[in-house]
Amino acid sequence: MKKLIGLLIIGIFVLSSCDAEAQSGDANNSAQSTMSRDELVELLAEQAENGTVPDASETVSAPKGDEVFIKDKMFIAQTNDIYYNPENYKDKTIRYEGIFEVYNIPETGEEYYAVIRYGPACCEDDETAGFEVVWDGEYPEKNDWVSAAGILEQYEENGALYFRLVLSSLEVLPTRGEEHVTS
Repeated sequence: MKKLIGLLIIGIFVLSSCDAEAQSGDANNSAQSTMSRDELVELLAEQAENGTVPDASETVSAPKGDEVFIKDKMFIAQTNDIYYNPENYKDKTIRYEGIFEVYNIPETGEEYYAVIRYGPACCEDDETAGFEVVWDGEYPEKNDWVSAAGILEQYEENGALYFRLVLSSLEVLPTRGEEHVTS
């Protein structure tokens, strides 16, 4: 039950879809960018029931110190651990690099922002891992490679709980890192 609740509060975490557009290589217009929050919650609950969402809580130790650096090698495992064990990350600055993404919700016209990486799934690298982000400054362009740092926040929207990072810094970097991670 804890895992299912954990999945329901994930604002942006893992999207495993095999849509025709993603297979044809048109990743900018894939179903990921237009998936409603209800569809996302439903997909995550289905993944939890099927056991297709990895549980990294036993492979990543609780963070020490005031900052958590998410690196390439354990990117998916570390982000999973943050979602599954948010109490271990309370009041800590989470710092990582990734692709700046904009998700449009057609039903409401709202935009949500995230910093993500791509990972393996059923149709090549069409799974994403990362966090929804909010920022008081100007947002970069979609697909920019950024460095982000912020504090984990839980919030409620339309009766569902989600996590996001409230950023203290967001910087576009001149050199891209590993967009596709495996662990």
